[in-house]
Amino acid sequence: MECKFSTVSREQIDKNPYWEYVKDRYILPTGSEGDYYFVHTNGSVMIVPLLENGELLMTEQYRYLDKRISIEFPGGGVKAKGEYLASALDELAEETGASAQKITYIGEFNPFNGVTDEICEVYIAEGIEISEAMPEASEDIKVLKLTCEQIVDKIKTGEIYDGMTITAFTLFYLYYYSVDRKC
Repeated sequence: MECKFSTVSREQIDKNPYWEYVKDRYILPTGSEGDYYFVHTNGSVMIVPLLENGELLMTEQYRYLDKRISIEFPGGGVKAKGEYLASALDELAEETGASAQKITYIGEFNPFNGVTDEICEVYIAEGIEISEAMPEASEDIKVLKLTCEQIVDKIKTGEIYDGMTITAFTLFYLYYYSVDRKC
């Protein structure tokens, strides 16, 4: 499909260490101009740590905005533009204390494409070795080991509600299904 929109101007409205709030002035398909507000980021990563016994490492942490516990795969923002893999490995170590012998890129997605230009890359980590986690000061993380069946059950009940985790799990499941493995 041909792009019928074009940018006239861009203005940064606000910025913090994690993202920029931006306003574009753009040409609509009708030819008139409009404003589009969005969040610009360097991107994000999620990493699905697969243990030898088939269990997956996940994190459990309190999410301030939701005022509840969230079960998620390790992940976070890309700290320097374009350094997705390095950011994924950093998040794995920081949140779970794990390192991996093998990393496989399995896909990407935009977590909220009407609001942000963020692209989240997803990786599978294998050959896991676990030491001590080093969470940031704002994180109080418990590391969990769950089977695929347990994850599916927790998604069904809403105990796992994080959209990025559900998407990463879907990419993981589809990747394993496509290479004739059982989850």
